Amino acid sequence: MLAVLSPGQGSQKPGFLTPWLDLTGTEARLRWWSALAGVDLVHLGTTADADEIKDTARTQPLLIAAALLAAEHLPMYDVGLTAGHSVGELGAAALAGVLSAEAAITLAAVRGREMAAACALEPTGMAAVLGGDADGVAAAIEAHGLHSANHNGAGQIVAAGAVDRLEKLAAEPPAGARVRLLQVAGAFHTPYMAPAEQALARVAAGIVPSDPARLLLSNLDGAAVNHGRDMLQRLVRQVTAPVRWDLCMATLADLGVTGVIELPPAGTLAGLVKRELKATGAPEIVTLNTPDDLPAARDLIARHAMAPSHEPTMQFRVVVAPSAGTFVPAVDLDEGDTIKSGQSIGHVTTRQGPADVAAHCSGVLTEWLASADDPVAPGQPLARIGGHLS
Repeated sequence: MLAVLSPGQGSQKPGFLTPWLDLTGTEARLRWWSALAGVDLVHLGTTADADEIKDTARTQPLLIAAALLAAEHLPMYDVGLTAGHSVGELGAAALAGVLSAEAAITLAAVRGREMAAACALEPTGMAAVLGGDADGVAAAIEAHGLHSANHNGAGQIVAAGAVDRLEKLAAEPPAGARVRLLQVAGAFHTPYMAPAEQALARVAAGIVPSDPARLLLSNLDGAAVNHGRDMLQRLVRQVTAPVRWDLCMATLADLGVTGVIELPPAGTLAGLVKRELKATGAPEIVTLNTPDDLPAARDLIARHAMAPSHEPTMQFRVVVAPSAGTFVPAVDLDEGDTIKSGQSIGHVTTRQGPADVAAHCSGVLTEWLASADDPVAPGQPLARIGGHLS
C-alpha cells in the first residue's frame, strides 16, 4: 500500500513553489486560489521572505495550495491512503475526496486567520521536548500547567501554553530530555485556540463533504475515517485538540504501508516516518519538492499501488476499524450478502463503548477480513465490499 502525506506548518521555505510555476496552468490555479484565500499565494510561494511566510494567516493556505498543486501531477487514483499533519489534514481530506480543492483552500485561510487572531489575545508559545520517557515527559508538561499539543513520535512531544511556563519547563527539563523553544505565534492545538475553532465551525457548517474515496487518517486518534461529515467535524475539533501524528504512523505500520510520498514542502514527515517505522521496516520514501521529483514519485506509485490493467476487474473497497478494540461482526451478515451504503456491518468494542462500523458504499460483502472477537487497531481492514460500488 502507498500513502501520500501532506505536511504542516513550519515546513515551508522561501521560494519553494518557484519551480512549480514553470508547469502549465499552475500560476493561473494559484491566482484563483489566492482570490479564495485573500492572500497572494504566487508571491508567498516564490518571492516572499521567511518572516512573511511564517505568518500563520499566510502559511496555512500556502501549504494546502502547494500540496494540491503537486498532487495534480500524480496518478492519485492508484494511491490507497492519505494523511496530513495539523493543517496538512485539509490537504489530505481534499486528496481523499472529502473536500473540494476550493473548500480546502477556503478552510485553510479561515483557520490561519483565526488562529493568528487567537494567538494575539495573550502571550503563548510552543516548545519541542526531545528525548526522555514519553509518559514522564507528558507528566512534566502537565505539571507545568502546559498542554501536550503535538505527539510527533520519534521521541518528540511539543508542549504549548503560556510563555513564562514554557521558559520554566526549558529551565527544568524532564529527565533525559532537552527542551527547545519554537519560534511560533502561539499555543496551537490547545484550548487557547477556542475562538479560532468556533470561527472555523461556522464556516465549515456551510460545506457539504463527501465520503472518502481512499483511506484517510485522522490526527485525532490515528483512525481511518469512513464518513465525510465525521472528518469535517474532526478537522474543526483539531484546532484545539492535540495532533497525534504518532498514532497516524502506528496505523501506517499496522496497514503495512510500503511506500510513502510526502508532498511539498517535503522532508519533515518523511524523517519522522523513517525514524519511527525503522524497527518494523521503514517504507520506501520519496520527498516531492520540485517537478524534478515527479518521475520518482510516479515510479513509486507504480510499484507500490495496484497495477493498471485494461481487463475488466471486480471493484473492491475495504471497510476499516474506526478505533482500537475488539471487532464484533453483525450476526445477520454473511459473505455474499448485498449491503447498502451506510449499513452497519458490526461494531468495535472500545473502552468508551461500542463504535459502529458502517459500509461507505453499496455492494456485495465478498470477504470478512477480521473474525468475531479479534483485537483490531485503528484503520485495520475488517471487510471487503465488491461488485458495482455506489
